[in-house]
Amino acid sequence: MAVNFRCAVQVLVLLGCVIILSNVLCPVGAYLYNNRYAGDQVFRITPSNKEEVQVLKKLLGNIKVDLWQPNSASLIRHNATVDVHVRRNDTRGLRTRLQREHIDFKVFISNLQKEIEKQTGHRSSRKRRSESQYDYEVYHSLEEALHSYQYDSVMRRLMNQLNFYIMPVFNVDGYHFSWTTDRFWRKTRSKNAKYHCRGVDANRNWKVKWCEEGASSQPCDDTYCGPFPESEPEVKAVAKFLRKHKKRVKAYISIHAYAQMLLYPYSYKYATIPNFNCVESAAHNAVTALYSAYGVRYRYGPASTTLYVSSGSSMDWAYRNGIPYAFAFELRDTGYFGFLLPEALINPTCTETMRAVKTISSGLLKKCETGMHQLDRERYPYL
Repeated sequence: MAVNFRCAVQVLVLLGCVIILSNVLCPVGAYLYNNRYAGDQVFRITPSNKEEVQVLKKLLGNIKVDLWQPNSASLIRHNATVDVHVRRNDTRGLRTRLQREHIDFKVFISNLQKEIEKQTGHRSSRKRRSESQYDYEVYHSLEEALHSYQYDSVMRRLMNQLNFYIMPVFNVDGYHFSWTTDRFWRKTRSKNAKYHCRGVDANRNWKVKWCEEGASSQPCDDTYCGPFPESEPEVKAVAKFLRKHKKRVKAYISIHAYAQMLLYPYSYKYATIPNFNCVESAAHNAVTALYSAYGVRYRYGPASTTLYVSSGSSMDWAYRNGIPYAFAFELRDTGYFGFLLPEALINPTCTETMRAVKTISSGLLKKCETGMHQLDRERYPYL
């Protein structure tokens, strides 16, 4: 969907928040997700050396867990924290083994179900907060979507000179499933003829170093790369759109959670991008603008060194396909709430992220093309 930037910047904030705040009613006294997370815990584990890393990988391989950070056991490193969701029947055993092996850990969510209830809340007699702030069931005048255009000179300049293409939710089926069945579902919902496991990691399914380091070929893994590149209709549709418009698209921004980071290529290798100075400067300015809102600090840098190595990502694909500025946000927080960011933090998160996006957008209006001729020569022949 092509959206003129005159509407897009305001829409970006609203849709980013509204999707999270979509109307879900729950009967009084009922438990969300059938109380399936009652007694589950989230551990934060920090192996201090390579030996402890191997022990931890073995421990986690013997029980069914949901890795939050990193999202694959292969990415566990010493002196780096591991956030893992453990089912109630396995919490005592894991705690005992970690103590026996003298591996540092703490339980930072002691009852996952209660945290989910806190975050989502029961809506029995009143509607979600978003509807009290803005009525999405009636049509509005342009003056009401365009409020900032009149009072914000920076926004007015961006709206006059740029176009935005916005996809509020990339993984629609997976997102719906996370509301109805599994709060922590991350993959798509495509079926696999040979396995009972469903879905593909949509950010490992792109045609750039597909299914190499940081991705899994096992359909039951959260980082499953899919049977072939662009196997998922969601990925294929966006890739087709970007190919069609690649000569006009100057920036690609993908938004994820959580870690408080602003990442740029490469994800799949340890190397410096040709236009590093321009992109690094844009990232620095963006996180500085973000910090100015509420004092929240974001790390920034190449994804491979700042977060971890992963192949087949949309950010790398966009960059290697000729889009000079490709970024991935990992939004709040750094693990205290993890994937259960409270509703009270939605608005400030949107506000500060919007400052970063505006800063990146403003930078596009300035000329900074160092190294892009090298990028043109580096493009994959099959893109």
